[in-house]
Amino acid sequence: MPQIQLLDGKKISFNKSLNGFELTKKISKSLEKSALIMEVNGELKDLSFEIKRDSKVKIITNKDKEGLEVIRHDAAHIMAMAVQELFPGTQVTIGPVIENGFYYDFARKEPFTSDDLKKIEKKMSEIIDRDVKTKREVWERNKAITHFKKIGEKYKAEIIESIPENEELSVYHHGDTWHDLCRGPHLASSGKIGKAFKLTKVSGAYWRGDSKNEMLQRIYGTCWSSKKDLDDYLHRLDEAEKRDHRKLGKEMDLFHFREESPGSVFWHQKGWNLFQRLIEYMRLKQRNAG
Repeated sequence: MPQIQLLDGKKISFNKSLNGFELTKKISKSLEKSALIMEVNGELKDLSFEIKRDSKVKIITNKDKEGLEVIRHDAAHIMAMAVQELFPGTQVTIGPVIENGFYYDFARKEPFTSDDLKKIEKKMSEIIDRDVKTKREVWERNKAITHFKKIGEKYKAEIIESIPENEELSVYHHGDTWHDLCRGPHLASSGKIGKAFKLTKVSGAYWRGDSKNEMLQRIYGTCWSSKKDLDDYLHRLDEAEKRDHRKLGKEMDLFHFREESPGSVFWHQKGWNLFQRLIEYMRLKQRNAG
């Protein structure tokens, strides 16, 4: 008979264990609709998590930092799902939440193009419209390794092999077929993500950050709680790009960079003269200051 203490201090007693869906329904209809995940005794959990003992519970919505992070996490999974639907044979590796968005690393021989990103975005929207359900399962370690090797996901199997043996392995299913190793938590279904997302760029990334390993393709995306927040963010990116020193340096005939030599400045005559004048000025200041 668990007693639930809410964020405002209110306590509700139940005569049996219950999950987050049942709890939010008991609290209010508006919260039932807006709830994304929950925090139970300081730990983030899916709404499907069964609460069996007295607990302090906070319901997380898209107004919370944790709510936005889980939306982005689900968007990363749905992006990977879309990629594998569009490009069979592509392997998924890792896909974390980062500041302002998410990324996922893929193993694929052919490079992703800007047109591919548009196709992936469209497929993501389709999956979100399908509102595919999310299901969490705990798998036995050897079963998980064997399974992912069997379906050709060698990177995923390698990740599992590196996880400590005493750690629980959870696999999240989005819909009937697509699934991935993940700690979670996740949204109850893809429809909860919304449409305030955009894929921004593709770059190279070594497997596990080691230059001795294979080069993967990393797709970056951004995702927000509302279309307005997305538009504001994209506007800030656009304004920052206009002021990008790499762009301005080339336009003003000062310097340029080359893709094959990252971090190296190739000075133009005007830029070199200006750079030397700045160095002279700094040295003069240092001499005068002793």
